[in-house]
Amino acid sequence: MSEDDTQSEEVNTKNVQQVQDVTSDSRKPSKRRKVASTVPEENVTTNNDGSDNADSPLDPNHYPTLPIFPPPAIPNAPSKSTLALQGLDKALIDAEFIDPDVTRPIPLDETGDNSTHLSEKMRRRLHGLGITELFAVQTALLPFLIPSSDVQHQLYLSTRPPRDVCISAPTGSGKTLAYALPIVEILSSRILTQLRALIILPTRDLVAQVRETFEVLGKGRGLKIGTATGQHSFAHEQSQLVNDQTSSLLGGSSKVDILICTPGRLIDHMNGTPNFTLQHLRFLVIDEADRLLAQSFQDWLAQVLTALRPHRTQNCVPGTRVDSIPHPDTVSPYLLHRLPFPHYSTFLTEVHESSCQKLLFSATLTRDPGKIASLELREPKYFIVQKSSESDGQDHILSVVMEKFSIPSTLKHMLVCESSQKPLMFFHLVFHLNVTDALVFTKSSESTARLVRLFDFFQKWRAVESGKSLVVQAYSSDLSVGERKVILERFKAQEINILICSDLISRGIDISHVSHVVSYDVPVDMRKYVHRVGRTARAGRSGDAWALVEEQEARYFKNMLRDADHLNKVGRLRVNEGDIEKLAPGYEVAIKQLRDVYTHSS
Repeated sequence: MSEDDTQSEEVNTKNVQQVQDVTSDSRKPSKRRKVASTVPEENVTTNNDGSDNADSPLDPNHYPTLPIFPPPAIPNAPSKSTLALQGLDKALIDAEFIDPDVTRPIPLDETGDNSTHLSEKMRRRLHGLGITELFAVQTALLPFLIPSSDVQHQLYLSTRPPRDVCISAPTGSGKTLAYALPIVEILSSRILTQLRALIILPTRDLVAQVRETFEVLGKGRGLKIGTATGQHSFAHEQSQLVNDQTSSLLGGSSKVDILICTPGRLIDHMNGTPNFTLQHLRFLVIDEADRLLAQSFQDWLAQVLTALRPHRTQNCVPGTRVDSIPHPDTVSPYLLHRLPFPHYSTFLTEVHESSCQKLLFSATLTRDPGKIASLELREPKYFIVQKSSESDGQDHILSVVMEKFSIPSTLKHMLVCESSQKPLMFFHLVFHLNVTDALVFTKSSESTARLVRLFDFFQKWRAVESGKSLVVQAYSSDLSVGERKVILERFKAQEINILICSDLISRGIDISHVSHVVSYDVPVDMRKYVHRVGRTARAGRSGDAWALVEEQEARYFKNMLRDADHLNKVGRLRVNEGDIEKLAPGYEVAIKQLRDVYTHSS
C-alpha cells in the first residue's frame, strides 16, 4: 500500500469517528442546548500546548444561552403643551401681550400726549362721534401702524416694506376701529384713486357694517369706498369698481380706494373684471381670519397672494413717448424702478417686493401652523389681548394656542332641563327674568323659524292676561339680504325686542344695546360659544349670557367649558317650580297649535 493510500485511509477513519461521536452526543440527554458558534475559526485562541482556551470570550461555550430582550412597550405620549408648540412661528412665541383693561385717552389739542399718532382732524372726528378713548387693541396697534405725528403719513415706507401683523383679541374689543383708523389716516395722503386697501370678511352682513365704519371715519377725506358681495349683479359691481373695461392699462383702473368684500366675490372680479388689480395694495385685512382660512372656495387665498407678488412682465421700454408714461401714483412701488426717466427715481424705486402689509384679526388664533405659514407673512408681529399673569411668555402662548378663550366675567348663567321643557324654560327667562334686548341662537334656520312661531302662539295666550306683548323676529339665511338689513336696523332701533337667529349673526355684528345672549341650542364647540356670547358685554358694556342645556348635553357642555378654564365662571340657574307652573297652560296651548300647523303643512 502506498503512502498516499495510507494517509487517505487515516482521514476517512477520523471522519467516521467524528460522525459517530456527534451521533452518540446527540442521543445523550442535555439540560440545555448550546448555541452554535458564529466566531470564525481563525479567531479562536489556543494555549501553548495547542488546546483551545475555554475561558476566552470568543469561545462558543462562553455564551451558553440566547440573550433575553425586554418586551416591546409603547412610549409615553408627549404633553398637550409640547404638541401645541410644535411648528409654531417663532414670532408667535415672542408675541406682545396686551392687558384688555388698558385704555388711552384721545387728546383734542396738540399740547396733549398724542401717543395715538392720530392726526388732529381724526381726533376731532372721533370726539364728535363720542369716542374719547382707545381700547386695548387700538392702543397697541395704532402706534405700530401709523408713523409718528412729526412724520408725514406716507403711502409706502422709504426703507423697506412694513411688517405684517396678527392680532388675537376677544370679540367686542374694537378690532374694526383698530384697522380702520390707520387705513383712513395713511390713505388720506394718496393723490390718485387706486385700490390701496382690501378688507376681506366672511359674510355680507359684516361687509355692510364695516363699510359704515369706514364711511363715518373717512368723512371729508375724499376716500372712495366700495363693496363686492354678490348682492348686486356682477356687471353693476364692475361698473362701480373700475373705470375702463375696454382696454388693458399698465396700472389698472380703479374707482375705489378701499374695497370691502367677501372672498368668493373678490375672486370673481380678479378673474373676470378687466383692469381690476391688486398691485397697488398698501393694506390687506383679513378679518375673522380663523373662519376665512378654513374656507377653500376657489382657493381664494392662494390667488390673492399670487396677485400681490411683483409682476416683472410690465415694463416701460426705452423710447416710450412721454405722454404715454403713467403717473408714479398709478403704478405699484415695485414697478417704478422700471420707468425710463430719472425724475421717477425716488426712494420708491428701491422697493423690489410687494408693498402690501397684511393685517390678520381674529378672536381665536388658529392652532394649525400650516395655515399661518400659507399666508406668507413678512416678519410678522403678533399682538394678543389677554389678561396679564405671573406666568412666563411660553405659558401665555400655550393659553392662546390651546384656546384658553377670554370672555367677559358676567357671562355665567346655565340652565339644565329636559328636552321637552326647553321652550318653557326660555319663556321663563323672557317673562320672569326680563331677558329682553336679546339675541337668541338656535342650531339651524328651521329651528329659528319654529321657535319664533311657538313664541307668537304663546304670546297670544299670554296677552289675554297681561295685555302686552314683545316683538320677536327671526334672522337667518332663509331671508334675503335686503330683509336681513331691514330687520337688523329695526333691532338696532329697539323696535324689535328679541332677535332669534342662527349662527349667521354670531360673528362680528356689533349692536350696542344687546344686554342678553341666549344659546337656546348649545354650540358644538367653544369657538362658536365665544363668538355667540361676544355679541354682548362689548367695548366695556355689561351683559349676560344664558345657555339652555338639555340633560343629555350637560356633561359635554361642562367638559367643553372646563377644557377652556371657564366652568368655574358659569353657574347653574335654579328655577322656581311655581314660576314654571304659571306658564305651563299657555305652553301647552302654544305647542298644540304649533303641532297643528306643521301637521297641516306636511
